[in-house]
Amino acid sequence: MTGRPNRPEVRTFFHEPTNTAAHLVWDPTTKAAAIVDSVLDYDAAAGRTDTAFADRILAGAAEEGVQIAWILETHAHADHLSAAPYLKDRTGAPIGMGKRIIEVQKVFRPIFHATDLNPDGGQFDRLFDDEETFPLGNLTVRVLHTPGHTPACSTYVIGDAAFVGDTLFMPDYGTARADFPGGDARTLYRSIRRVLSLPATTRLFLCHDYKAKGRDHYAWETTVAEERSANVHVRDGITEDEFVAMREARDRTLKMPALIIPSIQVNMRAGRMPPPEEDGHVYLKVPVNRL
Repeated sequence: MTGRPNRPEVRTFFHEPTNTAAHLVWDPTTKAAAIVDSVLDYDAAAGRTDTAFADRILAGAAEEGVQIAWILETHAHADHLSAAPYLKDRTGAPIGMGKRIIEVQKVFRPIFHATDLNPDGGQFDRLFDDEETFPLGNLTVRVLHTPGHTPACSTYVIGDAAFVGDTLFMPDYGTARADFPGGDARTLYRSIRRVLSLPATTRLFLCHDYKAKGRDHYAWETTVAEERSANVHVRDGITEDEFVAMREARDRTLKMPALIIPSIQVNMRAGRMPPPEEDGHVYLKVPVNRL
């Protein structure tokens, strides 16, 4: 315990198969906690899921003596499946997401012919407005809509910490791609500048790391000051037009994430699988020539 007011404790769990950092954050006074951006293990070759990583987070929560009050998603991830429903079943905590998830559902419902999906965000327990606040113990969570990577991206500001999802990476790696349906490089730049307008000492917790060239360890925590001074894509002095030109050119060279097809159709349902078909089994669809 730090004993410092307005400073949450954070413990991060790194899922190396998807390069995802899931965060357990809590109020040290009341022990009320949230899980941000959980991961469900998924073997794409076998089509099998597992909860080993999610169980690691729950074990960590038990070790810290905290009670899970929220399961938060920064966006509908395209590179891993969320474990939110499993964690909700184990803890009773509600699943929260930014309200603009509705836009993502409307885009991807026809792509996956997801006729069961009502694109109203009702699959989530709570949809957050921009600048909405809610308590986490004695701390206050402030929700900032930070679209660009996807329309539904949100940043959760909790005391001196901000959980930014895929909006930013470590300073030596840069920023998120903006070429998914509904993404936009110019919007991403403006969202990043909004995040970087937080106090310089704000701790930023990232959702992914891929080890930038010359760095041999994974990293997922930085600060506003470090990003503003050293981010290779968007440090102070890089203009919006310069960023957009760089981001769009870079995005044209990138392949789709390996797990985008299972991830999107699960995560737009708040981490739930599509409903079983007549034979009682669940199937994930592969849209051909649609992405």
